Amino acid sequence: MMGDAQVREIVRAGDPDRYLATLYAPEDKRPALFALYAFNVETARVRDLVHEPLPGEIRLQWWREAIAAGQPTGSPVADALIAAIGDHRLPVAAFDAMLEARIFDLYDDPMPDRAALEGYCGETGSALIQLAALVLDAEAAAKQADLAGHAGCAETVTRLLQNLTRHRTRGQCYVPADLLAAVGTDRDGFLAADGEAAERAVAAMASLARDHLGAFLRGAPGLPESLRPAFLPLAVTGAKLDRIERDGVDARAPMALRRHWLILRRATGGW
Repeated sequence: MMGDAQVREIVRAGDPDRYLATLYAPEDKRPALFALYAFNVETARVRDLVHEPLPGEIRLQWWREAIAAGQPTGSPVADALIAAIGDHRLPVAAFDAMLEARIFDLYDDPMPDRAALEGYCGETGSALIQLAALVLDAEAAAKQADLAGHAGCAETVTRLLQNLTRHRTRGQCYVPADLLAAVGTDRDGFLAADGEAAERAVAAMASLARDHLGAFLRGAPGLPESLRPAFLPLAVTGAKLDRIERDGVDARAPMALRRHWLILRRATGGW
């Protein structure tokens, strides 16, 4: 179907790690996973589509109302997502929380502290992993919420580092104020990439991602095989952090062939 192809293409272009991961999921689960991931791509890039926060909030509110109504909208992504929510009894509250968290993306407000950053990661990246796990195996997913929490924080902080230059250009700062103070700078100094203190802030963010990645890896050997596709993007996170720590925030993501290999290895052998 044309709508299904559009949804898949949005994920392939906007989130290649999750696109590849979904190819290792059972075929009957893939439409719901692609719908979740396309929704995430579409809502994460609202800031890129608007010039002022208010139109962005209107777009996010449209999503909230469409999900609550549960009726066809004419949007391939929204209709696929509504079908996935109904077919897999996904909690609507999780989508409300995700959309609420995305409002932060529309403004240039400072991230107050580490707890706020981890809350943002939890309501976006971690929630997405947990929702995907519910699609794959609802019974097993209920026991893996903590692992999804660490996985989502590790992946989201890494993505924020990858997008740091773009965020700086438009005045966004996801680095928590308490972390900035600890390394001897503030929001304005960090946005200006002001010397060694700004570099220490990047290193501290990478360390935070490493902490959560380590917590995930310690629990990952016990991850049920049925849930593995939801967590496969974490196969690439360590390699991304390696490159950021070696080459800086503008380092390229791992090449496509290496990404394929890393995901294949975890898909077939686990952690």
